[in-house]
Amino acid sequence: MYRRRFSWGWNLTIWGTIIILLLWTLFPIYWMLSTSLKTNMDVFKLPPEFWPSHPTLDSYFNIFSGSSPIVRFFYNSFITSVLTVLITIVLATLSGYALSRLKFRFREQILVSVLITQMFPLVVMLAPLYILYNKAHLLNTYTGMVIAFTSFALPFGIWMIKGFIDSVPVEIEEAAMVDGCSRLKAMWTVVLPLTLPGIVATGIFAFLDAWNNLLFPLTLTNDIMMKTLPAGMVLVFTGVFKHEWSGMMAASFISTLPVLILFVLLQRYLVEGLTGGAVKG
Repeated sequence: MYRRRFSWGWNLTIWGTIIILLLWTLFPIYWMLSTSLKTNMDVFKLPPEFWPSHPTLDSYFNIFSGSSPIVRFFYNSFITSVLTVLITIVLATLSGYALSRLKFRFREQILVSVLITQMFPLVVMLAPLYILYNKAHLLNTYTGMVIAFTSFALPFGIWMIKGFIDSVPVEIEEAAMVDGCSRLKAMWTVVLPLTLPGIVATGIFAFLDAWNNLLFPLTLTNDIMMKTLPAGMVLVFTGVFKHEWSGMMAASFISTLPVLILFVLLQRYLVEGLTGGAVKG
């Protein structure tokens, strides 16, 4: 079989482009790490140092000191993000299955209404949501934060999982029901294993949305100890007369580690989920 041979110039162009894209993508992470190892005075040096001449871990030690609330912010982000993932996966799976398999009145209208919710900018919902939360006594609570995060991630999850369930032949499920399985058991043992990449992709999306969300925790929590990482770091490290960039970069670097670990462990499912959702359904 004939295999096309590329010239050295073409290979050099390809590798050069890949290296440039990698540098463009990874340089912010490198700069964040470099800045976190500097003192506040070294951050403002001119010309800037690409690597600190006297690296220090003081910013990281300060984060875990008793006077810093960053650990509390991390805990709040972890709790709300994990609960958001669990609730979103359960509700999106059941809703996606019902909209895919069951025939009932107003089914198409419900699908369209779920899609319409994604057209509204997040900032538009903040004022009415704050008034509603104030009357329902949900401000400064994990319940309120999880409800807000879930409401934003759920529509995407429903459409994602519905597309995967649509790609599963109905005959497989009907065969399981003929063999004695109930509809719920057939969904659990037949349909869900085949849609696992879509479910994992939905969970990752929900986690990233909750972990990185700034506007909801900034608006719906007044107590500093109930802030999540994005909102808490804005209040702790920035002010009118002070910007503690080294501390902020150290906290940002630590906050990115769960996301990186999650992506490395589940990247196969994420890629399968996103590419499968693009060509199926």
